[in-house]
Amino acid sequence: MKKKKDKKLLSWKEAYAVNQKAFHLLYKQYPQMFASRIVCVVWEALTPYVGIYLSALLIEELSTSRNPQALTRLVLITLISAAVISLVSAFFIKWRDTQCAGMYFKVKQIFTQKLLDMDFVSLDDTKTHEKLSTIDQNQNGGGWGLYRVIGNYEAIISAILTLFGGIALTVTLFIQPVPESAGGLTVLNNPLFVLVVILVMLAVTYISPALSNKAGSYYAHRADSHNLANRLFGFFGWLGYRQELATDVRMYRQDIICDKYNSNKTDTFGSKGIFATYAKGPIGLYGAASAAVSVIFTGFVYVFVCLKAWAGAFGIGAVTQYIASITKLSGSVSSLIGTVGDMRNNASFLKLVFEFLEIPNTMRQGNLHIEKCGQHDYEIEFKNVSFQYPGSDTYALRNVNMKLKAGQRLAVVGQNGSGKTTFIKLLCRLYDPTEGEIFLNGTDIREYDYLDYMAMFSVVFQDFKLFAFALGQNVGVKVVYNKELAEKCLRKAGFGDRLDTLEDGLETYLYKEFNKTGVDISGGEAQKIALSRTLYKDAPFIVLDEPTAALDPIAEAEVYSNFNDIVGNKTAIYISHRLSSCRFCDDIVVFHEGKLVQRGSHDFLSAETTGKYYELWNAQAQYYSE
Repeated sequence: MKKKKDKKLLSWKEAYAVNQKAFHLLYKQYPQMFASRIVCVVWEALTPYVGIYLSALLIEELSTSRNPQALTRLVLITLISAAVISLVSAFFIKWRDTQCAGMYFKVKQIFTQKLLDMDFVSLDDTKTHEKLSTIDQNQNGGGWGLYRVIGNYEAIISAILTLFGGIALTVTLFIQPVPESAGGLTVLNNPLFVLVVILVMLAVTYISPALSNKAGSYYAHRADSHNLANRLFGFFGWLGYRQELATDVRMYRQDIICDKYNSNKTDTFGSKGIFATYAKGPIGLYGAASAAVSVIFTGFVYVFVCLKAWAGAFGIGAVTQYIASITKLSGSVSSLIGTVGDMRNNASFLKLVFEFLEIPNTMRQGNLHIEKCGQHDYEIEFKNVSFQYPGSDTYALRNVNMKLKAGQRLAVVGQNGSGKTTFIKLLCRLYDPTEGEIFLNGTDIREYDYLDYMAMFSVVFQDFKLFAFALGQNVGVKVVYNKELAEKCLRKAGFGDRLDTLEDGLETYLYKEFNKTGVDISGGEAQKIALSRTLYKDAPFIVLDEPTAALDPIAEAEVYSNFNDIVGNKTAIYISHRLSSCRFCDDIVVFHEGKLVQRGSHDFLSAETTGKYYELWNAQAQYYSE
């Protein structure tokens, strides 16, 4: 396997810009969530200093005059303030938790909305899904991407506020003089000495998070390796739990293949893998050094504060205040530096996020509305239509010319890869032609409002999807739907017998993901439900792509015999590999290697012994005749 290059850090300017962009995106999407989190951060950053300050006053009073009235007053103020802080904290936390519920799905919704809004040509592009898959792996594996932005901004706000609070309670430590009677310790009053102490504190404070960031950067740089290992484990590690694969896994002992990926110690997460090597080497060393520097800083602060107290600059109560405040001050500086470094590490992952979110929509969006006509008043024409898939050098369709009249029963046949499905995607305007035009009632379909045009078609694709919701919701594609119409469509599609056996009728859940009483359905039954959904939409054009592929011969014959009743007076386009199913269609078009090579009725085409249809028909017919 070719080794991938490490992920490069963006410049500080680029990192700042992309983090700001991410912040504005999330804030625009969820302003209440951000407000609740920021209020909590502000409150939690500042309120600890109330306790520190009051504790210092209490200790000072206990160590000096011990005035009962003053002590009583301080204790009451401390208790009341603690109670108020706790009460307000509980309210803010409740607000924050309510707004942040399902945070993972809130972030996920941003990507889902983009998928729903983008052109199908982009949605159908493998590169788009590769980007999204990488974004998901970055988030689920290392926590990188949009999800990290919120925590980083919280940490920065908290660090800045804590920094200001710490400075307010610490500044007197450096300006309060040691009395002249302290002898040699009066050197602590020297401005140069104070400056050196401050510089040492800042240097040590900077070094600790810088070392920690350096350790974390190894994970960011090797995110691609991390993601690949997660993908392998996510597949091979859980293969035995997937019910649809259980028979193959057991029959062919595919668990042996899995063992190679799950037990290899040199793999990414193995004891001899890359991250284990880093942990024993640079990550471990930088992490240990960071912790050691933090301890050194704490010791330095204790020595400096205690020396000034020993020299008589302040009392024991102030010692408590200064040590607690300067420790929080240092922690805030460390947090600030660490968070800024983490934001830079995260910036390259955010860049990928915006590469996905900013995939442009290039399909023309018309503004003409389609006038509602009778079922037989629509006509579609393909005029010199050719199409190439993005990134392909070959034509999937070439110079197609044909008219589709309303009320027709049109069969579309051809071998795999002949262009049948591409023809349907162009018809439904999932793609626009590379060359040529498609007209509806004489107007280029690109001039029509896109949703208006899409509403003209009901389609059952080969790879249709039913959801683990109620049966009626799958048919009506709504939470609130017309139950009478849904049942009528199910019975027309041949699902009536099964419907009569369902105790909850239309309210019966399909599958068991969301409801333990859900029912499993066969592939044939699923196709009937998909067909009923097509009928429920009541569009002028019905497109059926292999609608009987999963049906048994009797059920298939039932669909064929009732086809006219099922479709009614709508225009029907029928794609099938089984040419026997085309005989009830008025018209048949034959595609071969992206070209429309024949058109006519079954009798006409089967009489052309040199044609493609004759070849395909006889290739199948030989298995049904002696």
